Amino acid sequence: MQPKDEPRSSGGGERRILVVDDNVAIHDVFRTLLCPKPTNPELDELEATLFKRSDAAPVSTPSPRARFQVDAVSQGRDGYEAVVRARRLGKPYALAFIDMRMPPGWDGVETAAHMWKEDPDLEIVICSAYSDYSWHDAIRRLRRPELRLLMKPFESKDVLDLAWTLTGKWLRRRSMTP
Repeated sequence: MQPKDEPRSSGGGERRILVVDDNVAIHDVFRTLLCPKPTNPELDELEATLFKRSDAAPVSTPSPRARFQVDAVSQGRDGYEAVVRARRLGKPYALAFIDMRMPPGWDGVETAAHMWKEDPDLEIVICSAYSDYSWHDAIRRLRRPELRLLMKPFESKDVLDLAWTLTGKWLRRRSMTP
């Protein structure tokens, strides 16, 4: 059993995602969406064969069952420390989904600000059902016009779209850096 607020890993790969939310049930929702369990090994093998071109290069459309590595913590400060630790280990996160409200600690905007000081390339999505800040105030405070908002309750397709799009953007940016 892992200590409370320790990142829990759900698999390997380069598409590393951190979920920061004080509601542990939300951690499970993200894991279920982004790290689905294989339903049938034979179907997975068939899918792997079908979604490859004849030259064995994978097509650009990801499989709906493809996996991300998802870690989760319950407070902003713990999320920041996870980002620091991941960078130190040479396994930085590509994306963080951060809840706006996480009493009693840092809110989502403060958490994002600390994370971006440590890792300016980290893609961040703020998740909220509330409007503690106007969206324009959050963008102005963080000085990041590309900041994304995911309103709760969210649709599965929106989470998947953000995860694929933003981790892909992060991977492309890293591949262009010498």
